[in-house]
Amino acid sequence: MTQTVYLVLADQLADWEYGHVAAQVSLQQFQQQPGRYELRTVGLTTDPIRTIGGVRMLPDIAIEDVSVEDAAMLVMPGGDGWESGSLAAFGKLARRFREEGKPIAAICGATVALAAEGLLDDVPHTSNFLEGLGPYGGAALYRDERVVRADGVITAGGASALEFAREVLAELETFSPGTLQAWYEFNRDDTVEAFGKLVASVQD
Repeated sequence: MTQTVYLVLADQLADWEYGHVAAQVSLQQFQQQPGRYELRTVGLTTDPIRTIGGVRMLPDIAIEDVSVEDAAMLVMPGGDGWESGSLAAFGKLARRFREEGKPIAAICGATVALAAEGLLDDVPHTSNFLEGLGPYGGAALYRDERVVRADGVITAGGASALEFAREVLAELETFSPGTLQAWYEFNRDDTVEAFGKLVASVQD
């Protein structure tokens, strides 16, 4: 059965924060179980959004049409607008995922919505910086790290898109552990040797 990974689209989306996740969930190359996941985009409505880079994007579905029961994960890229509270509905959607035992992943400003919804109160997490999360109940569990994955909650700062993707793919078990590490090293180091290691990890 194919499960859906939902990717949030909102105006002023940070273009650089979701690319690795979207590509590796959708591409079959190197995956342990090709066809296990499909990516669907979700917006507040199905109206087009504009990213920070000016790219026009059209959500597949509106937020009220998300099927949490059939979902594998909710992925929330950052961007401008999260601090204003105008995207709080996505925080409430994340709560629905957690109540159903489904993992969630948020990077950069999207972590603000998780904090506001109380979803970071009892799990280790990170963000761009602690003060940016505002007053919330989980400050003692904040970690000054590039990415944190704990109990089905993945958080990262906006400059850590590659590390964020690595932890999303680990949570979904998209790749074998060896392939995941080789994939990360190839994208981090960009060497012929690293690419060879990635190919060999699949052939072993």
